[in-house]
Amino acid sequence: MQGSRFGLFCRLLTGLAVLATTGSAGQAQQLRILTSMPPALTDPFIAAFRQAFPEADLLVLNKNTNSGIDEITRGNARGFDIFWASAPEAFAVIGQHHGFVAEDCPALDASGHVSFALSSIGWARRADAHIAMPGDWDDLLLPGYRGRIGMSLPSQSGTTHMMVERFLQVRGWEDGWAYFLRLTENLSTLTARSFGVIDGVRSGRFDIGLTIDFLAEVEPDLEFRYGKPVMIFPAQIGRLAGGLEPGLACDFIGFVLSDTGQRLLLDPGVGRIPVVASLRPEAPDAIPEPMRDAIRRQWQVYDARLAQRRYWAVNALFDIFISDLLPRRRELWVRLRALQGKFDAADLDLIERLLTSLPVSEQEAEREALNASPGRISDLITMTPEQDAVRTDWAAAALRQLDEADRALTALERRIRGARP
Repeated sequence: MQGSRFGLFCRLLTGLAVLATTGSAGQAQQLRILTSMPPALTDPFIAAFRQAFPEADLLVLNKNTNSGIDEITRGNARGFDIFWASAPEAFAVIGQHHGFVAEDCPALDASGHVSFALSSIGWARRADAHIAMPGDWDDLLLPGYRGRIGMSLPSQSGTTHMMVERFLQVRGWEDGWAYFLRLTENLSTLTARSFGVIDGVRSGRFDIGLTIDFLAEVEPDLEFRYGKPVMIFPAQIGRLAGGLEPGLACDFIGFVLSDTGQRLLLDPGVGRIPVVASLRPEAPDAIPEPMRDAIRRQWQVYDARLAQRRYWAVNALFDIFISDLLPRRRELWVRLRALQGKFDAADLDLIERLLTSLPVSEQEAEREALNASPGRISDLITMTPEQDAVRTDWAAAALRQLDEADRALTALERRIRGARP
């Protein structure tokens, strides 16, 4: 949105606030907001909007991104007006199901949703931790981090789905999955929500947490480092079809995009970067240098449409090949490492390839029939028959792969036992 439009909106906002106070008393409008954003971000906006629109009643429901997508794509039965989240592919998925509406709202383009803040991903540790801070993504695969890393499930966290997609887009389908399959050796746990990663690091359940910047940087007892190259993710807000207060929803989105709303993002307790470039110099210290550099360079743009085309498949593949089999994968990695130095590298390379390859092609994952319905991966009732069948096939393939690695390890272990006097 251009600066002149922001100025016009702010003037209109003042007038609308006056009208709201002089309108029919006792007829409060209820704006229903569905969001995965933390209260540290939403609360300042809610409070500021209530000051401008004292007659408005705001109801905020916090859900993880994928549960929010599920609710909206199934018809928005509860009449939510606003969807507010960090993962841009979530908006592409809802948009595919005609879940947004843009009519009569100058703050929106034809898509019905708009970017309002910029973020990126990396990892966090406690500020008083003795463990070395990883320098780059590949450092997270080093032996010193075995059993000491936490991340959330992409099927439960929109930001983690975005993280997985970042690797698939930057490193490619095969190498991207190989990274996360290798990471299973060092994973301590997979949490149900993004907030669980921050809580786990803070409480000492694990030492390093893969997370998004705004969740970690507002925590005074944590240190955060961006993974490079930094890929920028535009957090978005949209007006939902079937909402009960479309006019008030437009007012709220306009307020978030106004200079007043954008300045709220620069507050240290919010820790977000405004999309309005002209406001960023007002608080240069609030924008870390890696993000300033990434904004200048824009070396690679995150493809939310590509993420949307394989949304269900990526979540299902991570659950099937990683989260469902994490204990067994870790045990196989331990056995493989115990054999290093005792056999030729070629014997061990075959087993490592079995542990780091995904027997599902990118083309298969992007099949429209699989991804037309986002579905809940672990709930057979909400999966289509084709999704259910494919999930069964993929689960069988994952087990076959690990069984083959198990047999190869057992054969080598028997050779060692047979060689003992």
